[in-house]
Order: sequence, then C-alpha cells, then structure tokens
Amino acid sequence: MAEIIRMPKMSDTMEEGVIAAWLKKVGDSVKPGDIIAEVETDKATMELESYEEGVLLHIGVEEKDAVPVNGVIAIIGEKGENIDALLKEIKSGSSNGKPVEEKKEEKPVAKEEKPAAKVEKTEEIDVSGINATVITMPKMSDTMTEGTIANWLKKVGDEVKSGDIIAEVETDKATMELESYEDGTLLYIGVEAGDAVPVDGIIAIIGEKGADFEKLLKAHEAKQGEEEAPAAEEKKAEPVSEAKKEDAPAPQTAAPTSVSSSDNGRVKASPLAKKMASEKGIDITLVKGTGEGGRVVRRDIENYTPAVAQTAAAPTAMATSAPAVGQESYKEEKVSQMRKVIAKRLAESKFTAPHFYLTMEINMDKAIEARKSMNEVAPVKISFNDMVIKAAAAALRQHPKVNSSWLGDKIRYNEHIHIGMAVAVEEGLLVPVIRFADSKSLSQISIEAKTLGGKAKNKELQPKDWEGNTFTISNLGMFGIDEFTAIINPPDACILAVGGIKETVIVKNGQMQVGNVMKVTLSCDHRVVDGAVGSAFLQTLKGLLEDPVRILI
Repeated sequence: MAEIIRMPKMSDTMEEGVIAAWLKKVGDSVKPGDIIAEVETDKATMELESYEEGVLLHIGVEEKDAVPVNGVIAIIGEKGENIDALLKEIKSGSSNGKPVEEKKEEKPVAKEEKPAAKVEKTEEIDVSGINATVITMPKMSDTMTEGTIANWLKKVGDEVKSGDIIAEVETDKATMELESYEDGTLLYIGVEAGDAVPVDGIIAIIGEKGADFEKLLKAHEAKQGEEEAPAAEEKKAEPVSEAKKEDAPAPQTAAPTSVSSSDNGRVKASPLAKKMASEKGIDITLVKGTGEGGRVVRRDIENYTPAVAQTAAAPTAMATSAPAVGQESYKEEKVSQMRKVIAKRLAESKFTAPHFYLTMEINMDKAIEARKSMNEVAPVKISFNDMVIKAAAAALRQHPKVNSSWLGDKIRYNEHIHIGMAVAVEEGLLVPVIRFADSKSLSQISIEAKTLGGKAKNKELQPKDWEGNTFTISNLGMFGIDEFTAIINPPDACILAVGGIKETVIVKNGQMQVGNVMKVTLSCDHRVVDGAVGSAFLQTLKGLLEDPVRILI
C-alpha cells in the first residue's frame, strides 16, 4: 500500500524545509534507511531518510522548492500501484495547509466569540517579531531521555557563531559537545552546570542583543499545556496547610514570599527541582532559589534543610541525656545518565528474558604457551581476552542459534558476528562492539579492543562504536574473579562471563598434576537457546581454547 512521505520537523524552530537535492528519482527502489533527499532547514542541510520500503512512485516537490512541515514530499509504494486517488486527495489541499486556512476564515462567520478568544491568546505569546531562537536539549543517542550540562563554554552576553561549541553535555553513553546552529548573543541560560534536562527541554536562548527572550519562554511554557499551573498551585497550597497542623516554627510560613515565587504567586523552579522536591516531600515554596531571577534549581533542593530550628535545639536536649557515642551519616549522589540506562536495560533483560546458566572449566595450559609464542612475533601484545573473543567468534560461526535475538513474534538468526566487549568505566559499564570478529586476526582484534577500551574510558565512543552487537563477552578475570554469572545484554540471546585463570590441581590420565583452569559461564535466553544448544557452543569454545592452533585456521 502506498505511503505518503511528509516533511518532518527537523528542529524546534523549523516551519518549512527546502529540497536541496533529490538522491532518488521516480521508479527507483527504496529501502528503509536509504537517503532519498537532502533538506535545507533553518539550521543546516540534513539528510532525509526513508522508513518505508518500495518504489518511489511520485515526487511532489521540485529541487530548491520549499515545503511546510507535514507537507507532502513524495509517495512510496509497490511497483505499478495506482496512486491516482491519493494524488487527487493531495491536490484537493488536504496536505498543503490550504484547508486549514479556509477553516480559519469560515469559523469567524459562524461563531465570532471563540475565534476572538483565540486571537487574544495568540497576541499574548506572539513571538514573530522576536529575533531569537530557543535552544533545546537534542537527542544524542537512541536511548537518551535526558542530558546533564557538564560545563558551559559560553556565558550570558557572549557572542555566538554557528558552529561554536556552547556547552558539554553528559549523556548515558558519553560526554558530547553541543554545537550552536545560530549566530547572535547568548541571551539566556536555563540550566546550571551539573543539572539534568529532558530531551527537548530548554537549555538556552540565542538571538539579537536586547531581544525579549522572556516572551519566548512564556510561549514555550504555553505549549506545555495549562495543567502545570494548577499542579504548581496544589503543591504550594497543600504543604502550607500541613505546616499549620504540625509543630513547625511559625516564622517558616513567611517563606512563600521569598524570591522563589513570582508576582503572580507561581513558584519559579526548574522541572527537575519540582520533581526532586515532590519525591523528598519538601515544600518547594519554602526553598530559597539561587538560580537566575530567584529560580529554584536542583542544588537548592539538595542543600535544603527543612528543620533548622529543631536541629539547633537538638544538642541542648541531648546534653541532659547520656552522651552520644557516634553519629549516623550518609552520602547521596545523583544517579548518572549512564547508570540510569544500565539499570533500565538490565532490569528489562533480567525480568523479561528467562535466564539459565551453563558453566564449564577450560584447561588453559596450551593457550598460555600459544600466547607466549605469538607475542614473540605479533605486532601488538595479544591478551587472553583477545583469544576468548576470537574463539567465541569461531564457535558462533559453528553454532548460529547462539548468535541470535528474540523479537517477540520471531527469532532473528544473525549471519554476521559482532561481539560486544563489556568495559568497566567510572560511571558504570559500556559495551563497544568488535564487528565481524570471526574474520579478523588476533592482532586486529587486539588493536581494536585496546582502541575501543580506551575510547570507552575517555567517554569518546560514538553511536557506531556501541551499536549492533550480536553476542557479548564480560571478562572479570583480571579482577581476580574465579566465576560469575552475567545478565544478558539486549538484543543478544546470550552473554559469556569469563573468570580468571587459576593454577590448581587437575587429574590427567589418572594422575594428579598442576594445571591452569579458567571457568566460563554462558547466560542464555531460554526463549531462543536451549540447554543442548548452549552446551554444544561451550564444548566448541572449550576445544578451541584448549588447542588454540584451531582458532588460527
């Protein structure tokens, strides 16, 4: 069935886009992910990606022509499909904004009161004459829901040019640079360094010096709906009534008149500060804001001590009782973006995928000898982890069912082998991917593993470095761990947990002797991999590592 391709909204200020160039022509086959055109927006020239599969049946816009957001660009469908009816609907104006204009002209004739009210609201937040642009938090990765401003590189009043880096943003994956697409003056900063901002939340405003940016902020708040104002009033009213019922000091009732409230009685606070105050049971109207214009920000909630008078009186009361022998204390730290995503993804994996575990011992005597011999001639130092990655890739080639993913109504058996390599970093865990590991030599794997590991620890990984894994290896042997189980890393069906090599007594040919043993545990998603399949994979892995010459063939 034919699908209409419309002009997407590629930035918060975009109203229309210009087709800079068509990269496909009518009659060409199109697959999801293909770039069909280049679109010039008010920010930059960007690529328009197709999410449909089929044949390009119709192009509705010539190159260099402008198209409003949601306007029809093209039609993709099956070869030879009749789209006359669809073209007739497009020509009738249902996709170019004309009916909307006609309706706006007809409504005042029938009902004059409602349009008049709408005109008044539009005038209140009319920003057409303001030469400034709101900068919002971009979505920098597929899993990102919010970002933390790690550092501002510009301050209010500074001149900004297109291409300048204005801030560093910490996401769940890495610390990335936030680039400006606007020329002008930094008029407003809405987030303090260290504070988190949801995707599409306001970060700053850039524009002409002296522009009325406060009007832009009001317009943005209006778009969020009118539900926020009643919620703020309820949060303000309820704690005041509760404070009167309890034994809180009377002077605290004067706090609502502090700088954290605006003239109309609404609390001036960031969304994050409101959320934190609600979670901690803090009356946000009693908190003095230290942000711009008296705005309550995250640090104000973190540093707020609600019962100063009671705390000061406590030592006097304790002086009459037995002396204290200790003090209870604790330290709380804000959860990083990386840790939030780790928690979410692994919890989903653990509680949705039925895990089972297979453990096997591997004699590493020959692997130790082989590694020593290879490092005498190898261009780079080969580690045991490199050998495990290579052996696992070779074993996956023989057992493709382990190299698979659960997709709900179907199972995907990957024909390529991309091995994720778990790397511990300060904030948690990252999994860079070694692609086509089965076709790479040990030296190539060693170089790539070291490079990716270094980039992970320096938070320099890019999306292409951590996406696409089909199997994951987690090695804690270097930390002295003999054996452990790992949680499956979606979308994989299995993960291999590798322990350290331990010198121990083994029995060989009926005789006890000293040997070097390494334990590995395979965590399997039972929806995809059965016990026999997982066991066969481990047997092959064991054979390859106990006779390493085989992984070189």
